[in-house]
Amino acid sequence: MVKTTTLAILLTLVSAPVWAQATAEKLTLEEAIARGLANSLRLAELDARQQAAAAVERGQAASRQPILSIQGGYTRTNHVEEFVIRQPGEVTTSVLYPDAPDNYRTRLDLQWPIYTGGRADALERAARAEREATGQDLAAARADLRLEIARAFWALVTARETEEVLARAVGSMDAHVRDLRSMLDQGLIPPNDLLSTEAQRSRQQVLAIQAANARGIAEADLRRLLGMESSGPIEPAAVLDVSAAADRDVARLIADARAQRPERRALEDRLNGARAQIDAAASGRRPQIAVTGGYDYARPNPHIFPRVDEWNDSWDASVSATWSLWDGGRVKAERAEATATARAAEARVGDFDRQLTFEVQQRLLEVQSSRAEIVAAADGVRSAAEARRVVNERFAAGVATATDVLDAETALLQAELDRTRSLASARLADARLDRAIGK
Repeated sequence: MVKTTTLAILLTLVSAPVWAQATAEKLTLEEAIARGLANSLRLAELDARQQAAAAVERGQAASRQPILSIQGGYTRTNHVEEFVIRQPGEVTTSVLYPDAPDNYRTRLDLQWPIYTGGRADALERAARAEREATGQDLAAARADLRLEIARAFWALVTARETEEVLARAVGSMDAHVRDLRSMLDQGLIPPNDLLSTEAQRSRQQVLAIQAANARGIAEADLRRLLGMESSGPIEPAAVLDVSAAADRDVARLIADARAQRPERRALEDRLNGARAQIDAAASGRRPQIAVTGGYDYARPNPHIFPRVDEWNDSWDASVSATWSLWDGGRVKAERAEATATARAAEARVGDFDRQLTFEVQQRLLEVQSSRAEIVAAADGVRSAAEARRVVNERFAAGVATATDVLDAETALLQAELDRTRSLASARLADARLDRAIGK
């Protein structure tokens, strides 16, 4: 007796929830989601990728603008013999090519591609499509994170509810053990009835310890998703209760999902980008026209004749056209590659639509099943509670055994745990359906 009682006390101390020793931080599901979105490093990475894609788009747009640059340089050459001309009848000579080993050059240069065959426009459209696609990737990641936080949040609520159910069961079993011990002292029951009840009580205590550990794991998972550095306890400000499911049309939900899912919009954006790459590749068959010009200030200036070792200025302007008549098949290969990429993107969109249709149907059926499980679990709890009441009355009247009471207690405990799991499953099913339709 003493050993059994001591074991029960030790198990109770071990299973005492650690979160009861410290002030728990209360969080609603909305607050948890907001904190998780604000602290997510994954979202920070995708946001940086979106900014990089936006910078690429700005770079492609800037490629159509003129480029103005300042150039400068110094060149040292070897000494050469000066080339001079002496006019007949004159004493002086004219130096046509002086020995000027020090060459200085400055230039204000202008480069402006005024026609690229549509390549610049196509590349800008492709960059814009990629930027929009990365934005949709970010939106999809936010939706995934919201679902993960909801899963962890309701897992924590479920673990705490399970702990409470097991705590009530252990308390009821403790009272039953005390009654049986008193009856054993009076010689009304055999010792094995008490031992069986104590063994059942120990098994329930082990379940309570496992529930406490599950609650700790759920807390750690939620802290990870929320980016919380502290290891303090979390108290979810929610209860496991769901409202009746509204009638939903499957076809309407699928249409909403195709319009709202960020993953699908990202695929469509990348398809548009692949089509723009086709136009960019095809532009290689068209002529390229550019305007160039500049202002030189050099010593000596090569545009000045005769050449003199002095600072002089000059300018130039030109229009150049380039048309590739034969490139060995490079443009054809680039266009074939872009066309194949576009076909792959189209197939990916179609495959996603098929998967999306199945996912919406699956999540809707899960919601309906979870609602049916809640009704069945509630009926099971009412039935088990009534059966335990009847068995307790019969046991008090001496027409039922302690084994019958244990069976009734076990059945009630299992029914309450089933109800807790069904309520949690319904919450998670709702969250998964919302994610499937892009909410």
